[in-house]
Amino acid sequence: MNIVLIFALFSCKNNDKNKPDGADGWLKGNDHEKFETVSKHLRGFDLAMVETGYRYQELYWAGKDQNWEYAAYQVEKLRVAVKNGLERRPKRAKSAQNFLNIALPQMDSAVASRDTVTFNQAFSVLTSHCMACHALEEVPHFTVKEPTARQSPIRK
Repeated sequence: MNIVLIFALFSCKNNDKNKPDGADGWLKGNDHEKFETVSKHLRGFDLAMVETGYRYQELYWAGKDQNWEYAAYQVEKLRVAVKNGLERRPKRAKSAQNFLNIALPQMDSAVASRDTVTFNQAFSVLTSHCMACHALEEVPHFTVKEPTARQSPIRK
């Protein structure tokens, strides 16, 4: 979640003057307490990984469909999801550097080439970088494999 969005949540005023501040919302308390609540909901790196898993799957199917614009969109969203997670958990940044600095740029190039063989090779590299990061973070049991079933209705 973008920090701008968090600030926007706090800058919105309750338009109904008959309701006490926060009466219809889930954020209660002073600004510090509200930030603590939002922070608790964002959690650590696990929500970033949920989004990363979704984006990984969408990228895979976009490549299979040769939907290069959608694939480029997913690569960028993968980048954003991981970077946002690293803001919350900076001690994980070292493990993610090869993913961010090698695997994603390779995937950018593969998508730009609009070549299925190049995409498949880059996707394999991306997958191995996922696993390398998991090994560095001592969670190698978080095994990543190419998707076998499409969940999204998006098709080219």
